[in-house]
Amino acid sequence: MTAHHGAHAHNHGHTHTHPGTQQPDWDAFAPMLEQGAEVHTPVYDQATAWLRERFAASGGSVRRVLDVGSGPGVLTCLLARAFPEAEVVAVDGTPALLERARERAARLGLDGRVTTVHAELPEGLDPAVIGTADLVWSSKTVHHLGDQPAALRRLAAALRPGGLLALGEGGLPTRFLPRDAGLGRPDLLTRLDAIQGERFAEMRAELPDATETVEDWPGLLTAAGLTGATSRSFLLDLPAPLGAAARDFLRNELVRWREAAADRLDDGDLATLARLLDPDDEAGIMRRPDAFLLTASTFHVAAREK
Repeated sequence: MTAHHGAHAHNHGHTHTHPGTQQPDWDAFAPMLEQGAEVHTPVYDQATAWLRERFAASGGSVRRVLDVGSGPGVLTCLLARAFPEAEVVAVDGTPALLERARERAARLGLDGRVTTVHAELPEGLDPAVIGTADLVWSSKTVHHLGDQPAALRRLAAALRPGGLLALGEGGLPTRFLPRDAGLGRPDLLTRLDAIQGERFAEMRAELPDATETVEDWPGLLTAAGLTGATSRSFLLDLPAPLGAAARDFLRNELVRWREAAADRLDDGDLATLARLLDPDDEAGIMRRPDAFLLTASTFHVAAREK
């Protein structure tokens, strides 16, 4: 199995495939993963600032960081910027994405501090494979592993004494249109959320070693042997009128959501999506003046005792 950031409603830079499924066309898909992570950079900047505060308060230092489920390395490079004295390691199961991570690090002048490790997840989450670190970061990856408690125990085992495990899981659904957008029935995004939730439950049920788990992430981190578990959420708030990059990101998200939900939407909602995706339609996402981008991402952090 390989796991990156989930390719459902929370796509901030990673994707996910399962045994027996067709691998994505990474040449086409990886740029969208990078785009999503770049648009959400303000969230990750807030989260890493919070982690720096945690380390400063405890008197700890960060010499090595693991980005587990790194995808194409956008977050890896952000972590390298946030922790300038650390070696930062992108850990992923897809060689093509690790190559993109190395290329990005080189473009940003970080290739001396950013390295990569190819590791299938969760099997590769072994300190003998990935080493240990002062900070283990994993965003939108653990929920794509069948046995989530076991995966957290593996991640916790990679922590050095006093180190932090930072888990990006949960938050709020993305909103970018008024409830009544003047197209079809109101509340289209609510219906898309419900379908994505159904798809996600089906995905989890099909995972190898799938275990029913109450996703109390602080409780799961504590059960993994860590201490001081706490959570914080960070807001991405891009008001209208949106710039071109955010509009292009939302259009790509709508394309993906339409593909995932086409068999569960009625003809009216499909017609609404067609208009939203039409670059020449004044009511489309690329042109309408009221489009915005609002979402929140939640991070859960706990420490290994010194």
